[in-house]
Amino acid sequence: MSENPLYEEAEATEAAAKAPKAKTAKSETPLDRLLVVISSKVEIPEVLLEVPSRPGVKLRISPNVSQQHIRAWRKNAGEDSKHGMDSTKFGAYVIGNTTVGIIINDEEVEEDGHAINFASPSILAATDTSRPVPDAVRAFFGVDAHVESAALAILDAAGYGDTVEVEDPMKESSTN
Repeated sequence: MSENPLYEEAEATEAAAKAPKAKTAKSETPLDRLLVVISSKVEIPEVLLEVPSRPGVKLRISPNVSQQHIRAWRKNAGEDSKHGMDSTKFGAYVIGNTTVGIIINDEEVEEDGHAINFASPSILAATDTSRPVPDAVRAFFGVDAHVESAALAILDAAGYGDTVEVEDPMKESSTN
């Protein structure tokens, strides 16, 4: 190339003209945007649940609960038995299966480098139980009513208590 800046500019312009043209992206359609939205995984963020009878203790809960989970827990709680479903046992299943960690005084409790839950050997020993659900959960909470209330709070966090808003497309806007 020469030392003449005008010549260099002309070469660059000529090279650009000879380069293959990049395809122009077509404008994004509403369908494209919808496909992007529905292709992403929906996951509800974890929540903290205070244990009423245990000051300073919170459970770290993953409230990603499907209808299939609920059906299994109801069945395990005796829904199809002649005595009917035990609501406290159902609550224990909800709590036990959604707990991903236990926190005391704002510090995560770990055992062997992993967050503990109701299946952890130390929790089973402390509650003097052999089954995480429903026994360890009930012993950990200490009050059956708190087990049921906590389960309802978890299901609410999972979206089972959400109100879904509807709009009437025929209703005219009140703003002019």
